Parts: sequence; C-alpha cells; structure tokens
Amino acid sequence: MLLTQLQRLVELMGDLGHPGSVVEMPDETAQKALWEVRKAGLNIMMSLKGDGKPVSFIEDCAVPLPHLADYTDALTEVFARHGTRGTWYAHASVGTLHVRPILDMRTSGAQKMRAIAEEAAVLVRKYKGAFSGEHGDGLCRGEWIEWQFGPAINQAFRAIKQQMDPAGLFNPGKIIDPPKMDDGALFRFSPATAPRPYKRIELKPVLDWSAWNVNADPVTEQTTAPGTGGDTTGGLAKAVEMCNNNGHCRKFDAGTMCPSYRVTRDEQHLTRGRANTLRLALSGQLGPDAFTGDAVREAMDLCVSCKGCKRDCPTGVDMARMKVEWLAHDRQRHGHTLKDHLIGRLPDYAAWASRLPWLANLREALPGARALSEKWLGLSAKRALPRFRSDTFWRTRDEAQFATREQTLAAGPAKAAVLFVDTFNGHFEGENAHAAAKVLKAAGYAVHTVTKGGGHVCCGRTYLSAGMVDEARTKAAELVDALLPFAQAGIAIVGLEPSCLLTLRDEALALGLGERAEVVSKQALLFEEFLAREAKAGRLALKLEAIDRPLLLHGHCHQKAFGAVSPILDVLELIPGAKPQLIESSCCGMAGSFGYEAKHHTVSMQMAEAALLPAIRQQPDAIVVADGTSCRHQIADGAQRQAIHAATLLASLLA
Repeated sequence: MLLTQLQRLVELMGDLGHPGSVVEMPDETAQKALWEVRKAGLNIMMSLKGDGKPVSFIEDCAVPLPHLADYTDALTEVFARHGTRGTWYAHASVGTLHVRPILDMRTSGAQKMRAIAEEAAVLVRKYKGAFSGEHGDGLCRGEWIEWQFGPAINQAFRAIKQQMDPAGLFNPGKIIDPPKMDDGALFRFSPATAPRPYKRIELKPVLDWSAWNVNADPVTEQTTAPGTGGDTTGGLAKAVEMCNNNGHCRKFDAGTMCPSYRVTRDEQHLTRGRANTLRLALSGQLGPDAFTGDAVREAMDLCVSCKGCKRDCPTGVDMARMKVEWLAHDRQRHGHTLKDHLIGRLPDYAAWASRLPWLANLREALPGARALSEKWLGLSAKRALPRFRSDTFWRTRDEAQFATREQTLAAGPAKAAVLFVDTFNGHFEGENAHAAAKVLKAAGYAVHTVTKGGGHVCCGRTYLSAGMVDEARTKAAELVDALLPFAQAGIAIVGLEPSCLLTLRDEALALGLGERAEVVSKQALLFEEFLAREAKAGRLALKLEAIDRPLLLHGHCHQKAFGAVSPILDVLELIPGAKPQLIESSCCGMAGSFGYEAKHHTVSMQMAEAALLPAIRQQPDAIVVADGTSCRHQIADGAQRQAIHAATLLASLLA
C-alpha cells in the first residue's frame, strides 16, 4: 500500500515538472540511517573544536509562529552584540527553535550567558511566548520560573512541593528555590572566578593531538592553526572534552559503540563514563597523578579499542586512541608486564617462533601449561592461543608469482597493487595472504609485497596495544618508508587484517611521521575496498563460480569505524548466487588480546553472545566470512565454526 502511494507521489511530482525530486527509500535499513541523521543533528552541532561550545540555556524558548522570524532575527542581533552566534536546531513548525549560543565557559561565558538570557527573556515576553516551550526546567532555567508565571503561581508551586515533599528529598533546587543560572559552582568548566576553577594539568602527550588544540572564532567559524589552542596537555584534554554527555553511547539498537557497556550496563564502562573520568583526571579533580591512577585504570580496563565511538559518537570521541595515550603514560609510570612484552613484541619473535613451532606451541600440548600461563601471564586457560607454524607465508611463497619493485612501479596504479602482509596473516594464517595474491593476479594485477630480512614489515599495531608507542613509531616509520615509493606512484596498498591496514589510516598519522604517512594513508585500502573500487571503475576482471549456500558476514570493528563493511558486501555480491547477510552485531569480544586475558574472558564471551554467536548458530550451513583474525578465533571458540577471510572464499571460487 505504502509503496503504491510512493509511486503515485513520484508520478505526481513528475507531472508537476519535478521529475527525480522524490528520494525513494523503501528499505528499512536506509530509513533507519536517515532517522539517525536527524537524531544526531544536535550532537553534530556540538562537535565544534576549540573551547567555545554551544551552550544550552535559552534553547527552549517558544514564540507563536507569526512572530518566529522576527524573534529569530532579534536573537541573532543579541548574539552579535555579545561577540558570538547561535546554532539552530528544530522545531520551527511549532515555534520552538532550539538555539544555543557558542560560549567559552572557562572565560567570559558565564557573564555573556546571563546577559543573553536576560535579553532573550525580553524578546520572549515581547512576542508573547514562553521561556520554556518543550523541555523541563532545571538548573539553567529554574530561576526564570517565577519571572514567567508570576509570584502567585510560583507560591502555589512551592505549596505543592512542600505538601508532597516536606523534607525536600526529591530533586531539590530545580523548580523551587533554584540556584542562579550562572553560579560557577554548577559549571562543568568552571570559570576563573569560581571556587574551583577548571584548569588542565601539565602533560606531554606521546601522540599528536594538535588537531584538537585550536581556538575557534564563534562568529567567523575560523579555527587557529593546530597546536595553538593553549592546551597544556597538547590537545589531549580538548579531545576528551569533546564529549558533551549526550549519551549516544548508551544505545543498543545500532552501531558498535559501546560493547563493554552493552554487557555491564555500568556507566564507568561507557565512552561517556571514560571521557568524564579522563576529563576529571586531566583537570586535577581526582588528585595528583590521577591520569595513571586507579580510577582511570578501572575505567579503561574494559575498553576493547573497537573504535566504535570514533564513528558512532556524534562528537567523534576517539576512546581507542585515548587508551593508547593512557597506556603509554601508565606503563611509563608502572612498567610493562610480561604479558605486555609477549603481546606487544610478537612481530619481533614470530619469525623465530615459527622455526621451532613445537617449542612455541608447548602451552597447547603440555598438561598444566595452560593453567601456568594463566597464573604467570594472565592468559585464560580456557583459550587456545594462535598456533605458530613453520609454513609461514614468507617461507612458502613463490617468488616468481610476485612482481619486483621495478615491475610494480612500471605497471602503474591501474594494473598493480602492493599486498601488505601483516604479522597474523604472514605467520599464523598464510593461506589468506596466498589467496589474496591469487585473486589479485587472476584479476590481472601485478602483485608486490614489501619485505624486511625476508619477512614482513610491521605496522606497529601490537606495540600500540601494549602502550609501547616509541617502538610502534619505529615500526610504522619502517613500513611507511617501504610503501612510500608505491604510494607516491598512486599504487594501492592492499591489506588483509583490518586493524593492521587501518593503522596506516589512523594511528600512523598521530605518530609524528609527517607528510610521508599522509601520502601512504591515502593509498591504503583493505582487500575488499580495493576490489570494490576497481569493480566500480570497470577495471576488475574476475570470473567466479557460483555458490548455493547462505553467506554470513561479520564486520571487524575497525572496518565498521572506517565505513569499510559495505565494500565487503559489494565484493561478495560479485559471486554468482551469493546473497551475503551482514550480522548486526557490536564487537565480537576478542578484540586483539583482550579476550585471551583471564580477567576479561567472561566479558569477552558475553559480548560475543549478545548477537554474533547466536546469529551464526541459527544458520549452521552458512559460510561465515570474517576478515579479523581475532574475530575468527572468537567464532571458533564460541560457535565451533571456522570463519574464513573473504580473500580465501574468493580464491576458492576462481573459475
């Protein structure tokens, strides 16, 4: 019925001379995405960088519709007199425009807030409106209740309150006897005149946060150069302060954020809770050395660095990067554990361990070894670790199948690709790298791999996860330098492991590697991103056999964070007969080494059981595609199913 009416609307608009003006959106997923834009609109406005932020205190004023335009113009003039402008959102149809002037509450914001509120009140009364049109009255608008209703009605409010709540226990100071709206003690960022002014601590960050360390002119919207914002933490605190408490991270119906909160339902284990804890620590409100103290450690403990907040949070709070920063400072103060070294330095010893796999894998063979590893290293005895193999990609690859550096550069961007083989696909699952090379060659591309000492060149991902930022910087610089000539020639850098390849598009840009890292990042693509791009450009010549089995896809969290899941679906749809189905889930719960740790095992499995594992069990005959090595291990442990990389599936179907 609705589709029929939609078609009639399309025809009507065409008859009226507006063909193509109707955006048809019958798909429920697209509809949901559209409504998410509307829901996120206000929070997007709150994502301004710099100390000035849109402040809510006159946002609920409402005037009759005939006066709305005049009221809006007059209010804009008020803002201009006070050296600012307003951000506008909703609901013009009922005369309530949620307007928030941009103010820096650390400096003159409180005085301007009072002056603007008083002038706005005069306008509201002039146009016969209401100071409160839709929302409730609290700390900001409480003192305007008597102004709006008069002393007699206000006294009636007081009598009702005293009758119903004689002890004043229920939400005191909100309607009756409210504080002044500009009382500095109530401010999140208290001005210098407040009893406890907001002041950031001194801290030298290990990552580059200068993009947040700026000041912005509220009128012209111009921001100063990165690093000029006066933040004593180099921009880290300003990045943390981007959290405006909107609570978008508490949702359960879509996206990835925030997997730990979805399990514990504890505010501490939420992007907002972590940001608030970091803000309090970086402003000295939790005492000296709080940034590396117990409160922050407890808040960060269950962060799986999924980067869901990087994409899902309307103000772009990047808790995964913040955790790297915190880890570096925490380990600098408290030292690295043996487990940190075991996980972080895996790329350093993986090649040696693969030469003696029987020795490196003793934990899985000797009775009691798992229990000892849990006691000494904190690795759960319930988990089997990835097994070292002697047949690594580097030892089994046929050099004749790969192009030399010179051949690759000569082939150029239209017919060449550099396959970035990471630690995991190089040493533990070499068949994925072989499969990717096979597919790329079958599609007509010259394939090259960069090497160091006959093995892989590391991106630094594992070092970052252990707080070893200096070591990560060294590793990432080596990889960037190795890839730079190809990137400068416009040749794609194609990666298999999402967390490793996307390091080139994320953390590598915050390690101070300069323009060379930027150049490489622009050519860094995941395997499916590259194939989807080439297919769209009409350059992909790939013949595949059909399949007649259900096809389930689990997207790696970092793929979701960078919008790289749709290209996987696009590529899987190239398979004749394939109808890939995306599993709507948050983090799988393994998250690198997180799920292998004994103290996190239960939470890890709870994350997996929230959606991922039940979806897989419901389709026992389905092929399960998961590009993340940790994701595949979690699926194997939790569902006893073997998930495969998309490259392996495509290689098996080459005609």
